[in-house]
Amino acid sequence: MKIKKGFLFLALAMLVMPFCSTAGVIVLEGNYQGKNLYVQNPFASSGVGFCVTEVTVNDQVTTDEIASSAFEIDFANLQLKIGDKVVVKIKHKDDCMPKVLNEEVLKPKSTFNVVSMSVDKSGLLKWSTTGETGKLTYTVEQFRWNKWVPVGEVDGIGTSGTNQYSFKITPHSGKNKFRIKQVDYTGQPRVSQPVEYQSNIPVVTFTPEKVSKMIEFSDATMYEIYDQYGNIVKKGFGKEIDATNMPKGVYYLNYDDKMGNFIKK
Repeated sequence: MKIKKGFLFLALAMLVMPFCSTAGVIVLEGNYQGKNLYVQNPFASSGVGFCVTEVTVNDQVTTDEIASSAFEIDFANLQLKIGDKVVVKIKHKDDCMPKVLNEEVLKPKSTFNVVSMSVDKSGLLKWSTTGETGKLTYTVEQFRWNKWVPVGEVDGIGTSGTNQYSFKITPHSGKNKFRIKQVDYTGQPRVSQPVEYQSNIPVVTFTPEKVSKMIEFSDATMYEIYDQYGNIVKKGFGKEIDATNMPKGVYYLNYDDKMGNFIKK
């Protein structure tokens, strides 16, 4: 018996179609900050039903009313604590795309409170915090040259209990000041009060003031060099700077806790 080509094509298409129909998923990861998510939920392009088919939070199917043009993912029934890890999966039909209107509410926010902060005799900066609600990096800053200079980073733990941190500092001569800082998704920095540390290392000097090849310091130091237009030319840490390839002119040198200048011949 001959099978008509048209019938064979239709039969094959019916077999293949279910396997070609795919669904999409939006995955959001972050930390619970005490606020709910809001989702804009369009109709499917086929005109049959809404776009979203299922919502899970930490692999638990939610009871949110998703059969509407907009709905709220309510975290209240999930017994989450502020700062808890959250993974939200929004499954949807493949011919449409829902939109999460406020996904930033899952991003970690800087909420730390400093309980204590000090520098011990070995030069170790120690601090403890409470109230963290998500993992954010701590930037350690040192006050040098009339400005706060980043000198290192420490990963935040992100939990609300008491968290302990430490960072090995490199002091300059005399009185030092250090602080910690976090910047969250808002872009606004949150900084601690500074802590002071008195160093007994000797004052650093440099030579010569008219340079042809090398600048030499009396001891290793952090440094920055700016040209006469305010552009940074070199920065680093050490006992000498190779100035051989620098163009002739006047330069401004930040070192130790001092500011000076030199001429490149």
